[in-house]
Amino acid sequence: MTSRRGRIRFNVGGKIFETTATTLANAGRHSMLGALLDDSWNPRQPVEGEAADAEYFIDRNPACFAVLLDLLRTGELHVPSNMPEKLLNREALFYGLLDQVRAARWGPFDGNRLQLVDSVSGRAPGDGTAIRAGPDGGCCVAHGSMVHVYDWMLEEHRPISLDYQQVNDVGYIDAESIVISARERLGKGDGGMGVFSSSTGELRHRLRVSHDNQVKSFTAGALSLGSSDYKIFASCKGRCNEYGIGVWDQITGQQVDFFYEPPGCSLGDADKLQWLDGDKCLMVATLFPRTDNCFIGLLDFRDKSVNWSWSDAGTSVSLSLDEKRVLHAIAIEDSRSICVVNQYDDLGFIDLRSNAGGVRWSSRSKLTNRKAPNEESCYPKLATHNGQLFSSMNDGISVFCGPEWVLTSTLRRSYGGSICDFSIGGDRLFALHSEENVFDVWETPPSLTI
Repeated sequence: MTSRRGRIRFNVGGKIFETTATTLANAGRHSMLGALLDDSWNPRQPVEGEAADAEYFIDRNPACFAVLLDLLRTGELHVPSNMPEKLLNREALFYGLLDQVRAARWGPFDGNRLQLVDSVSGRAPGDGTAIRAGPDGGCCVAHGSMVHVYDWMLEEHRPISLDYQQVNDVGYIDAESIVISARERLGKGDGGMGVFSSSTGELRHRLRVSHDNQVKSFTAGALSLGSSDYKIFASCKGRCNEYGIGVWDQITGQQVDFFYEPPGCSLGDADKLQWLDGDKCLMVATLFPRTDNCFIGLLDFRDKSVNWSWSDAGTSVSLSLDEKRVLHAIAIEDSRSICVVNQYDDLGFIDLRSNAGGVRWSSRSKLTNRKAPNEESCYPKLATHNGQLFSSMNDGISVFCGPEWVLTSTLRRSYGGSICDFSIGGDRLFALHSEENVFDVWETPPSLTI
């Protein structure tokens, strides 16, 4: 209860704490502690004979409350060495202070200041297919026909099982919904895509493809969920004419469009899809070694046209020692270019303003390539975030910055093998290794204030 002096007293698990309304206001009105200041939520007034500064009793852990109260007072998180992290997170969840705890643990994402904070062992046999960062700081990992989901505290939720269907890709619609694309099982008719609950694994929507007003079975591949108008894009290939890029509504799960594969454009086998908000186009990349020739194009769904395209179809099918093949690609809208990487870990850039331009290669392998003898190689992957470019190369991830994409730092640890996939989101970077299905969690520490 607040007294005339603005003090508030709590009895938490038998221990007395006294603070001020100003400190509680730092919790935010939507938290349990902040709501105590709202007269409409807590209209209780002291009865006759009761002290004006009567205390609130909360039957919770007093040691954790002391840490959280100090966080509200100072903005800094100081956790005793004997306090389990999960215990503090549980209490922060009760009081509605998880956001404050997260903000105190790590700052805004910066690839050059990332620190390794955890490594999580896999829960399924075999190499991982993909890892995807969630918007809330959690992640999901695809292994075979299973998708393992972790919240931001890295506690595993109920895994999602696709009943022996091979998972091809996975992505977050939001913190509560995950899209999974899978391979069709011949004779079963149960391939395709679905939207699942990230917390329970429950199937919410089955994403279907209709052709000639008939629902068709199909294999779904690469996904893109970055559309500003709440669309899901996926590469599709069926046994009839279901080759191309399907489009579904994120909320209803209903198919709303389909871009059929034109001659010379391998859309159904696409490895990478990326929505470009500025151009209102979808980048589609079908890459070596899935196909002999690489194709990258920008699709405009408004008039079903290919606005821009590039292909290495003029090169030899047989790979010579000096021939460079594109293994991954990502569009960089700010520089109007597409960044690609080859089998030698060289970065290349294609100018989106020219239909005749080739790849301008920039060798980085002498600086970053560190493959150990007899170590399994993984195809390099690319990502961009906050104006920084990231490229996985063997057991490390290189960070490039500036207009010329200068190498500024490298993320690497001493075990786990090559990195088969990585993802950035929720102010974290997750890297999935090829050995033992372990994934690493990288965070940016809070900036020191003076």
